[in-house]
Amino acid sequence: MEISASNPVATCAVPGSDPTAAARVLYDEVAGSGIVPPAEIGAAAQGLVALARIYGTTPFLPLEQARREIGLDRAGFGRLLDLFARIPGLRTAVENGPSGRYWTNTVLGLERAGVFDAVLDRRPTFPHLVGLYPGPTCMFRCHFCVRVTGARYQASALDDGNAMFASVIDEVPAHNRDAMYVSGGLEPLTNPGLGALVSRAAERGFRIILYTNSFALTEQKLKGERGLWSLHAIRTSLYGLNDEEYRATTGKQGAFTRVRANLTRFQQLRAERGEPVRLGLSYIVLPGRAGRLSALIDFVAELNEAAPDRPLDYINLREDYSGRPDGKLSPEERAELQAELHRFRERAMERTPTLHIDYGYALHSLMTGSDVELVRIRPETMRPAAHPQVSVQVDILGDVYLYREAAFPGLAGADRYRIGTVSPGTTLAQVVETFVTSGGSVVAKPGDEYFLDGFDQAVTARLNQMETDVADGWGDRRGFLR
Repeated sequence: MEISASNPVATCAVPGSDPTAAARVLYDEVAGSGIVPPAEIGAAAQGLVALARIYGTTPFLPLEQARREIGLDRAGFGRLLDLFARIPGLRTAVENGPSGRYWTNTVLGLERAGVFDAVLDRRPTFPHLVGLYPGPTCMFRCHFCVRVTGARYQASALDDGNAMFASVIDEVPAHNRDAMYVSGGLEPLTNPGLGALVSRAAERGFRIILYTNSFALTEQKLKGERGLWSLHAIRTSLYGLNDEEYRATTGKQGAFTRVRANLTRFQQLRAERGEPVRLGLSYIVLPGRAGRLSALIDFVAELNEAAPDRPLDYINLREDYSGRPDGKLSPEERAELQAELHRFRERAMERTPTLHIDYGYALHSLMTGSDVELVRIRPETMRPAAHPQVSVQVDILGDVYLYREAAFPGLAGADRYRIGTVSPGTTLAQVVETFVTSGGSVVAKPGDEYFLDGFDQAVTARLNQMETDVADGWGDRRGFLR
C-alpha cells in the first residue's frame, strides 16, 4: 500500500505513516469546529489520529477501552468522537488501516442495512443474507473440510429440496439484489436442478454467486443447465496448481487437470456467448506453499489466453490459520509470506493487470506490514442467539442453520444450531421469527467455534462490541464507525 505524503490524514493508520504530520493537518479543522476549547486543539488533533490508528488496527475494540487507552474523561472522549465523525478523511484512514477489510468487506455494509440493530433489539427481520446449500454430495475429500467422510443427502431428497429452494427464492425480499448465494455444505453443481433455481432467482433480479470446486463445471453441464449462465459470478475454490497438490488436498486423482480444462472452456464459451457472468478464484495459501503464489498468477495468465478479451475477473486470496492455536504466523512464516505476497502483486501487475485481488482480513494487514491477529471467537464469546437477522443457511432438507460451517450432513453437534425447517407449511421468515421471538438460544460447547467461518466471526465480534458499548453508556455512538 502506497502512503501519500499529500494526504497524511487518510493514511495515518497505515504503519510507517507520520502521525505528527496528520495531526498538523487536522489542527485547523479542529480549531474551526468550535467543539473543543482553544487550549485543547493540539491534543484533540493528536487524539483523532490515535483513534484512527486504534480502530484501523483493532476494529472491534469497545469504546470504553479506547477511551482509557487515549487517556480522556468521558466528556472529552465524547467530544473527540463528535469531531471524528465530522472529518471524512479520518473514516478513510480507518478503512485504509491494517484491519480495514473488516470495515469495508463486512461491517459497514451490514450497518447500512440496519441488521445489527435488529439483532441487538431481538427484533425478527428477514435474514439479510441467505445461503442456499443445494448440493447432495461432493466428489472431493478435502483434509481441512469439516464434512463427515462420505456423508451425503439421499438422492430422493432432490425433488422436494429443489421445490423448497424455489419457495425460499420467491420469499426473499427483492430490495437486496445480493441477498442470496449458492454454496455448501456439499458441492452445489452435484444438484441437477441448480440451473433452474439460478434462473428463477435471476428473473427476480437477484445476483447469485456460486461457490464451487468447478470439477463438474463441464461444457455438457452448461448445455444441460442453461440457467447457470444467469449467475452473477462463479467463484472456484482452487486447491493447488498441479495434480499432485490437488490429490494431497482433495484425495482426487487428476482433479487439477479436469478443473483447469473446465475453467479454460468456460472462459471460451463465456466470450463466445458474450455472457456477463463474472469468473473468479478463491485460493488458500496453505502452510509451506507461499512460494507457489507466483505460479498462481502464471495459471491465471494461462487461463486468460483462452479468451484474451474476457480475462479472469478476480481472485480472493486467503491464508490458513487453522493450525495455529494463537492465530498468528511464526516470524519465519510471516516474513516469507509477506515477501511472496509482494512478489505476487508485482507479477500480477505485469501479467494480469486487469485482475482484481482481494486479500481478505488477514493478508491485507500483512501487506501493510502489520502483524494483526485475526478475530478469533471462542465458545465463551459466542452469542447464544447468534445473528439470524444477518445470515442463515438452508440445506436441501430445508433445515435452517445459524452458522455457515454447521450445514453439513451428519456433523456432530451441528443439530444444536438448526433453528427450524422450511416446509410447505413453514416459510423461512416464520422459522427466523419463531426462533427470535421465542428467545431461542444455544449454549456453546468447546469446539463449537469451528461452526463459524470468517464472516460469522466478524459479525459476532461486532455484535459483542456494540453490546459492550451500549452497556458502558455509549449507546448513541456504539460500534465507532456506522
